Parts: sequence; C-alpha cells; structure tokens
Amino acid sequence: MAGGAASAQTKTLYIGMNGGTMEKAYTQYVFPAFEKAYGAKVVVVPGTSSDILAKAQANKDRPQMHVMFLDDGIMVRAIGMGLCLCLCQKQKPNPSLSEIYPAARFKDDMASGVSLGMTGLAYNAKMFKEKGWAAPTSWMDLADPKFKGKVVFQSMSSSSFGLHGFLMFNRIQGGNDKNVEPGFKAWPTTVGPNVLEYIPSSAKLSEMVQTGEAAIFPLTPTAVAALKTKGIPVEYAPPKEGAVVLMVGQCVIANNSEPELSQKLAEFLLSPLAQANVLQYGAQIPTNPKAPAVGEGATQVADINKWMKTAITIDWESINANRPAWNARWNKTIER
Repeated sequence: MAGGAASAQTKTLYIGMNGGTMEKAYTQYVFPAFEKAYGAKVVVVPGTSSDILAKAQANKDRPQMHVMFLDDGIMVRAIGMGLCLCLCQKQKPNPSLSEIYPAARFKDDMASGVSLGMTGLAYNAKMFKEKGWAAPTSWMDLADPKFKGKVVFQSMSSSSFGLHGFLMFNRIQGGNDKNVEPGFKAWPTTVGPNVLEYIPSSAKLSEMVQTGEAAIFPLTPTAVAALKTKGIPVEYAPPKEGAVVLMVGQCVIANNSEPELSQKLAEFLLSPLAQANVLQYGAQIPTNPKAPAVGEGATQVADINKWMKTAITIDWESINANRPAWNARWNKTIER
C-alpha cells in the first residue's frame, strides 16, 4: 500500500452511528479534537441502530467497527449478545463516566448514554394554527376523530418512536410492558382509523408536514429541533401521561483491533467539551450535566430536564424478549 509507513502511524477507528445531522455534528465538531490529541482518524459507518447492530453481529469474531451508537433498547440487546467488550469486564472507569446522569449508565457500565431524549408528540404547527386547534396534550389525542387521515405513525417493528407511542397507548388502555393485549385490542377502533400511513422511520415526516398530509405523530424534541432548523413548521408537545426516555448509548465493540484507543474515544465522547459541541451543532442533549449550554441549547436542556421529571423508563429486558412476537402481530394485524 502506498504511504504504508505513514498509515501505520495513524490508527483508524470506525464508529457506527446514525447519519445525517448526528454524523455531521460529530464529524465536524467533535472527532477532530480527538484525532489531534491521539494522532488517530475516526471514520463514521452510517446506519440506523438496527443496521449497525446487524453489522456488528455479522462480524462478531472480526469486528470492522470499534465503537457503536445504538438506541437504548437495541443497546440492551447488543450487551446481551456479548457485542460490547466482553460480559466479564466493564467499560473502563473514567472521570466523565462518573459525571453523567445515573440513568445514562447501562447495567454494569457495559455501555453509556451519549445523548438524552424522549419520545412525545409532535404536530404540524402551520396546520394547527390554520384550523384553530390547541396543541396536543395526551397520547390519546392520536385517537381524536378530527385527526382522521392525518396521523402518521412510525412502524412499531422498525422504529423506537412507534414502539414508544404504542406502549404508552397500551398503558392508558390498562396494559404494561409485559402485557400488550389491551393495546392491540383497542388500536383498531381508536388510533388505527386516524392513521394515514405507517412509515418505517421519521425520514419522510418533513415532506408529509410540508404537503399537509401529517398533522400529529410521535417524535423527540431533538428531532423536532432538527426539522425546525430546516424551516419545517413543527412543534413538540409533552404528553401529560409522560414521554418515553430515549437514549442513544455507545459501547466499545468486543474483540476489536484497538481496544485501548476505542476506550479513549468512548471516554472523550462523554466529556463536557464533546457533549457541548454536539449540543450546539447537532441538537443532541448532553448526558453529562457539566457540558456548558448556551443560547438555544440552554433552552433545550432546560426543557428536557423539566420533561424528564415525568418521563417514563420502559422495561427493555421484557420488551426485547417479547418484541419479535409483537412485531409479527403488528405487521399482521395493524399494518396489513
């Protein structure tokens, strides 16, 4: 290989994470400082949490990535599959790990949260204003007849937003994270008739808001902020029953070729500096309360801290055990 000597001195770490806004913020405003400090190169492997998990699993014996970002529920699965370091050791203790919110520390410190969020409701502010509608206040607003043909719902089988929305609806019907019978039973006569389309991810939402197709849908404050920066007329509404905690976690991948440097990267990504930059440039809410927040970021952090007081943390171990069966039932009876 040409330039082999120079290449040998520069170690490359591959990190799996969502593309788009998140990738851009980390690539431009976070990784360069780490690369300079450690003489390394960080390359993003973009994809959804499910994509990244599938890649990590397929290359379990010879990983092609060093660190991965996954939504919290999928991270719990990854830990259970032995993909995060090995299950006999913890992520190395570091100062930043001890600074982050307790809720951002996964069981046995096998992974750590890099950004904090929650799934609540979002709505088309332009449409609501034109119709004279008040902002939504409850998950049950999804079943309001005035939204017939105007609800857009992410598929439960492919999206955390959809899963969260359904689980909160199920709770209101009397179910819990182990028993979803009430939710499945009530959906076809309540929310179901209002749904215009079940979409696999939130990527299509901006178009559907602009065309006036989408009035209300489950989404996070972070995603709402990202849409607003593009001029899409959306607002976030915290449901009175509580939003669902949605955290992006990171873990160092087991058996990777650069375990020490990977640990250094994971530690760096929890630092106040890294988290402040990704808040400012990517609207990712810090899990490290020492991260300085200014301007719009300070408002976002204050709002999240307020909403966290009523936020719901779901039982991922029970959900992951049952989710394949739920997904099959959802695809057969709801999205048929």
